[in-house]
Amino acid sequence: MKKRTNQSEKIAAEDKKPRHFSITTKWVSLVGLTIAFTFMVFSVTIYTLIQTKLMQQERAIAADTINIVENRLVEIPDNLMISNVVTNLSPETKRVIEGKPAISGSNQRNVFDDSVLSSLSKPDLTLVVFNKAKEVVFSSKEINVKERPSAHFGYRINNRRGRNVLTGIRPVVSAQTGKLTGYIMAQNEMNNANSILAELRLWTIVLSVSAILVTIVLSYLVVRGILRPIKLMSKVAKTLDDAPESDARIPDLKRNDELGELTLTFNQMLDRMQSYTEQQKNFVGDVSHELRTPVAVIEGHLNLLNRWGKDDPEVLDESIKASIQEVSRMKHLIQEMLDLTRAEQIDILYPDEVTKVEEVVHQVVDNIRLVHPDFEIQLDDDLEPNTNMKIYRNHLEQILIILMDNAIKYSTTRNEIIISAASNESTVNLVVQDFGEGISREDKEKIFGRFYRVDKARTREKGGNGLGLPIAKKLVESYHGTITVDSLEGSGSQFKISFPRNTK
Repeated sequence: MKKRTNQSEKIAAEDKKPRHFSITTKWVSLVGLTIAFTFMVFSVTIYTLIQTKLMQQERAIAADTINIVENRLVEIPDNLMISNVVTNLSPETKRVIEGKPAISGSNQRNVFDDSVLSSLSKPDLTLVVFNKAKEVVFSSKEINVKERPSAHFGYRINNRRGRNVLTGIRPVVSAQTGKLTGYIMAQNEMNNANSILAELRLWTIVLSVSAILVTIVLSYLVVRGILRPIKLMSKVAKTLDDAPESDARIPDLKRNDELGELTLTFNQMLDRMQSYTEQQKNFVGDVSHELRTPVAVIEGHLNLLNRWGKDDPEVLDESIKASIQEVSRMKHLIQEMLDLTRAEQIDILYPDEVTKVEEVVHQVVDNIRLVHPDFEIQLDDDLEPNTNMKIYRNHLEQILIILMDNAIKYSTTRNEIIISAASNESTVNLVVQDFGEGISREDKEKIFGRFYRVDKARTREKGGNGLGLPIAKKLVESYHGTITVDSLEGSGSQFKISFPRNTK
């Protein structure tokens, strides 16, 4: 029962989980709708303007026709009838309207000069004249006229079978009597305007659909290009989530824009995070490995004290001294490990530190002379005035102290050390030379590795942990410098350091 309840809760939780909508879908939909709306508003505006202009032109044609006919019919004093209407419109007009030939060839020019004929000969224009009783007394086309004049005079547009028809109605008032004699109605089917508007509607639909489709395709391609780095980031993040030690990275997209910078920064962030993870693993592994021996020594002495040393002052004194020595070595070891870890984070901790080289070199040499008066320490200072380096002062001191301390530890019969410092326009060069036991060719490749000791027994006697040179090397490289060693067994060693000079 409980298992079934858990399954139900799991299904309910999945149902409540919000649906995933792709950014591509959202963006393309938004752009498509925006373009569609904009194009629709633009198209409707253009269509309305053109329609209004065409309607004005067609209305002007109908109004001109009504005006011409009205000017002829206002001369009739009585009720409009077919006899007086046709007479006033001219016999030629009547014959042409009825489809009959003109009266004679000699009168042909006069027929076509008639303004009434010119107006009524338009194929899409129909003129109807009514009497006072609203009965048809004249029609320019043989059609069944159903519409009658109403109380509302003027112009209106009706839709007939999908086509706009303009109708204009005006009363005819006799110029002689001032009485109403009939009505004039002009119906303009506006064939030209309707044709233009129909074609405009068709092209508007075609262009709108085409514009929307092209916009959707282009938007999809653009968004896909924009989202590609983000999808790659998500893929790399999932890969690293499943396998934290993976070296998966976003490939070079060869983009010179913000997305290119984003992918580069993302890869750099992953490199740094992986570097920190490796540092942590190395630190834990190295410390656990190196602390095993001193801990075992201390444990052995404590067991010895527990068994026999309580009542034996000699054993007690020896065990306490040995334990203190091992604790001191552990303390130095941990400090050196921390120094090594910090040396890998210099670009974050000390990004803008600048140091005067001459001050540091002279200070370190003076301090070493004070601590080791039995050594002859020679300083060759060829530094240019105001030689500065982009380095944290304590780190430069630490590098020199490590190298000079090593030189003193591994000196044999000749207690002499030479320190050389020189600079030019672009670099600062430091050399620490001793005349001790030297380093073999085989060991020379390994001395910068963590916890490596040339002679482990002698190193333990001298108090070394095998971390001094790795720390110096890491510090030098963190400030974009180089460190090398030239050595000959039995003759001594020469450590050379080169740093870029800070000219600001």
